[in-house]
Amino acid sequence: MLKAFRSRWQRWVNQRIPRADQRIFGQRNVFILPTGAGVVFAGLLLIMLITGINYQNSLIYMLTFLLGAVVVAAMHQTHRNLSGLELTLIQAGDGFAGDTIPFRLRAVSPRHDSLAISLFCDDSQLESQHVPAGQQEDMTLAIPSYQRGYLQPERIRVETRFPFGLFKAWSWLRPVTSGIVYPNPLAAPDVTSTVQDGEEQSKARSTDGNDHADIRPWREGDLSQRVQWKRYARTGEMVITDWEGEQGSPHWLDYDAFRGVDRELRLGYLAHQVMERARNNSRFGLNLPGQVIEPDTGAVHANRCLKALAIFGLEQPREGGPLPHGTRSEEVGNRTSASSGFGERRA
Repeated sequence: MLKAFRSRWQRWVNQRIPRADQRIFGQRNVFILPTGAGVVFAGLLLIMLITGINYQNSLIYMLTFLLGAVVVAAMHQTHRNLSGLELTLIQAGDGFAGDTIPFRLRAVSPRHDSLAISLFCDDSQLESQHVPAGQQEDMTLAIPSYQRGYLQPERIRVETRFPFGLFKAWSWLRPVTSGIVYPNPLAAPDVTSTVQDGEEQSKARSTDGNDHADIRPWREGDLSQRVQWKRYARTGEMVITDWEGEQGSPHWLDYDAFRGVDRELRLGYLAHQVMERARNNSRFGLNLPGQVIEPDTGAVHANRCLKALAIFGLEQPREGGPLPHGTRSEEVGNRTSASSGFGERRA
């Protein structure tokens, strides 16, 4: 019964407050209820009123009605604190899975000061913000992320209990724009790309096929398919064979190079490689199934590659407004909606 009531309540709220990156709060979308302190205060007023009636004491009557007027004024002031407030999502941030993703919001209160405004989303909160009348105030709400992809908060709750904490007035902003969550970087094994840079490089390669190979000791993270198991059984020495003919261009980070590994692990490896190349300011390209980002350098290029990894194989949230992802694409579908500078993963 309670679950069905919550489901109907959420549907009603979603119809009343549709998704939008900007919301002006007013009579139709601001809700108000007494707090726990307000309920206790109302109970005390009721006891005072009964006492005054019982003893026919004018001073108790006067104090009860005076405090009752304060309660009514506090209710109107609490509702007025949100009325007319305009809240806009101006930037949805990006970051790595497990980090908090910053969402920058701008509040404008055209008619009067809005005091002690709080923002909530899941386990995140930003309390006691002051929005001066006729001015704009920028706020940043850090929302936790748990997996790569799009991060679109279901609701950002806006609440105030000013002035006396006897009532709470609240509403929601249901943003359209999504944040981007990059894959969690994982130290990548030593593999070779399957992508070549063209005819000149192909001519420069050995024409002897796979007759030439490099033998090196096994390192943690190497694929088991490359281990020389016969040699290991004979000598107890675990070595890896890197065939010359298998080696592609060192300028490419290749999804297909990590054979026998699931998708999320591959994307984590590629994210780590992107960060390493960006840190060394190396030239590199990214090859994903259905999407190719040409070799380049710089923070913008690295950020572009990380976003491609973040949204690989995922659809834009249904109510969002997708923007084209600027790559050479073989199939339409990978899109992104937020942009910001490339930043290194926090320690």
